This record gives sequence, C-alpha cells and structure tokens, in this order.
Amino acid sequence: MATKTSSMSTLATQICEHIASVFYKPTHPYPPPLDLMVTELVTTASQNGRVFLYGVGREGLMLKALCMRLAHLGLSAHFVLDVTTPPITAADLLVASAGPGGFATVDAICSLARSNGARVLLLTARPEEGTCMKHANAVCYVAAQTMADDEDVGGEESRRRLLPMGSLYEGAMFVLFEMVVYRLGEALGESPEAVRSRHTNLE
Repeated sequence: MATKTSSMSTLATQICEHIASVFYKPTHPYPPPLDLMVTELVTTASQNGRVFLYGVGREGLMLKALCMRLAHLGLSAHFVLDVTTPPITAADLLVASAGPGGFATVDAICSLARSNGARVLLLTARPEEGTCMKHANAVCYVAAQTMADDEDVGGEESRRRLLPMGSLYEGAMFVLFEMVVYRLGEALGESPEAVRSRHTNLE
C-alpha cells in the first residue's frame, strides 16, 4: 500500500510540475496570459458586456468550467451553442481556444463574433501558424504541448508521455483559469460569500 501511495503522489507531483513548467516559459511578444485575461475580462465587465466562451473537445470542457466560475463571479457568461446563449454584440467578449492554432468550428465562430462587432480573445499554443489568429483582437499564448506536436518519434519514452496528446495544454488551461478567477475576484471586489451565493441550488 505504501508503495502504491508513493507512486501515486510521485505521478501527481510530476504532472503538476510539468504543468507548472508551462508558466515559466517566455511569451514575448505576447503579454503574460494571466494579465491579459484578467484585463480583458475586467474591461468587458466594466462596460456591462457579456462573456462568451467556446472550444472543442477537452479544451471546450476547460472553458465550460471557466464559464461556470465567471457566472459565480457575477459576469453574464455563456458557452457558445448552449440553447440559452444570447446573440453576441459589440459590447461583448468571445474567449475561444484553438490549442493547435486552428479548428474549422473555432475559426467560424470567431469570424461570426468579429462580424457582429465583438472582441475576440484567442487562447492558443501555436500563435505563429494558427488559422484562428486572423480573427483575434488579443492572443493569449499558452506555451504548452498540444496534440499537434505530440507525434511518436520512436522509443518507449515518446510513446508513453506523462501527459499525452493535448493534456499538457488542457491542464495548463485549467490552472491558468483558476489563477484568472482568483485575480478577477479581487479586481471585481467579489467576496467569497457573494461568489458562493451565485452557485446553483438545483442539485
């Protein structure tokens, strides 16, 4: 039992350290992702704008988690394609993710948001080659490995990555979003009690 516990804690530590290493990497010429996201969200909130979020697959799941916390912080937050999502307007912000640089659906939704006057904040690990870049007003560079650069180059080590495919990028998204929620709560003056009061009671 002790060996299994030690192995589990070792794996957990290695995964957390791997995710943490993403935030030591320089992002120049792009601004630090935490500062950028907090600034964009505070600006949108100050203008009574709404926040729309979209991503595909596991990236989308990370953004859904952020959407929930933004609602708890008192923002009008909506995940794109939910049946209650309102129309986007010029006062609003779309937060979209395309880790590998581009997805057809993300491209299309970012383009629609821009055509309706909204601001687009794009999260990506490949800003230099992404098709979504042309729609972004601001780029949040998360310098993590995605499925696009996780190809097997031979050998057992390369086949058995600790965080396979896009997991490092998605894990970094989760950690980044927790930092954003913490800083945003301070910036908006939201007490823990106020945040908790907005959690659903239909459970």
